Amino acid sequence: MNYDETAQYLTNAIARSGHPMPTIAIVLGSGLGKLGEKIENPLVIPYRDIPHFKASTAVGHKGNLIVGTLSHSATQPLSRPKTVMAMQGRFHYYEGYTMEEVTYPMRVFARMGVRQVLVSNAAGAVNPDFRVGDLMVITDHINFMPNPLVGPNKEDFGPRFPDMTEVYSHRISTIAHEEAKRLGLSLREGVYVAGTGPTYETPAEYRMYRIWGADACGMSTVPEVIVARHSGMEVFGMSVITNQSNDLGNGVVNDGDDVVRAADRAADNMTALFTGIINRL
Repeated sequence: MNYDETAQYLTNAIARSGHPMPTIAIVLGSGLGKLGEKIENPLVIPYRDIPHFKASTAVGHKGNLIVGTLSHSATQPLSRPKTVMAMQGRFHYYEGYTMEEVTYPMRVFARMGVRQVLVSNAAGAVNPDFRVGDLMVITDHINFMPNPLVGPNKEDFGPRFPDMTEVYSHRISTIAHEEAKRLGLSLREGVYVAGTGPTYETPAEYRMYRIWGADACGMSTVPEVIVARHSGMEVFGMSVITNQSNDLGNGVVNDGDDVVRAADRAADNMTALFTGIINRL
């Protein structure tokens, strides 16, 4: 894959814009592109213009890479604005892309010197105590997708057998909880299970996930996270709970448009929280 060519294209575009090179990248999931709209002095690069990037076809994914600064509110200003690079939409395995293509941006970011990656997604609640609109800090994951590291190891990115003991940074999770307290937000914590999709889970699958210790489920994130960790980047993950499990006899029917609408309603809280976290990285 042409990681260096893509990285050079983006590096040149950022240099021409006058922004410093970002060391923080954000991946915005279904319906969560609102945070991208809060980025100031934005350089907006459509994926179609980026060499070797794919198109994002999922509902709620705009398909733009945005580079700019995030500022806090007037009551909590940044000492200096942080330059970030945000993916307004991701690539999914269910769209027909290979795992190499799904995770391609992570290795490009690594080539560009990104040190921290903040990933977000819309997820279904497996934990019966969770409600639509909850924000869940991802503490661990269970992977039911093909592992993106299968095949010849890319030695210049990381080792053949990367450790996954601490996939999601305890340091950044602690910052997230401190920022949530300052903002008056309540956070959940939990394990995210990733399946291929595009079908939503059956009642039996929800019950299985719950027995195995999962709190939320979705169709993304984990492949990107595995590659980011393989490449030595620090990772923070957050799920917005946008629908609930349908095995409780509650007549719930999962719908993609409803998921996007629920994510949009929670986007303001997530935007404030991510901005606070980034301020402290």
